[in-house]
Amino acid sequence: MNYVEPIRKKKDIKSIESYLSKSSKRDRLIFVFGINTGLRISDILALDVSDVKEKTYISIKEKKTGKYKKIPLNNKLRKLTKEYLKDYSLIKSNTPLFLGEKGKRLHRSIVYRFLNEAAQVLKLNIGAVGTHTMRKTFGYHHYKQFNNIALLQNILNHSSPSITLRYIGISQDEIDYSYSNFEL
Repeated sequence: MNYVEPIRKKKDIKSIESYLSKSSKRDRLIFVFGINTGLRISDILALDVSDVKEKTYISIKEKKTGKYKKIPLNNKLRKLTKEYLKDYSLIKSNTPLFLGEKGKRLHRSIVYRFLNEAAQVLKLNIGAVGTHTMRKTFGYHHYKQFNNIALLQNILNHSSPSITLRYIGISQDEIDYSYSNFEL
């Protein structure tokens, strides 16, 4: 498994979202879900239509931790989800939200492929990209906006602030900055 970094530049995030919106509403919604909720890909792909349809929040039991989580859906997610579900108006509420070609729940490898394709086609210099890139991107930008490591640590279910800072790449950013700005 490759180590991935968050997408630090908002213009790169917008480029990926724009690229995905041209090819697939599903792929765009998965990406937007990941960068706006910080959920792991296993939890995103486990969502059913009933988990999001006409909801302002989602309630899940995280696959990795077994912890229950209630996450408000921001305006963008509610709007995109509503648009996405228009195409599936006759779908049953217990149907997986994200279906693959064979009508089965989408597999994480497909998400990995479309994220990598987007980064390569757009020639983004963002390092290795994987499904965890979305979660780390959420964490990085949440920290930059609110500067509250304790809150982010809680959201990501990490055991310490130092783990959260390392996870989202802030520790390395600060180390790089200190080296670059240090001279004797």
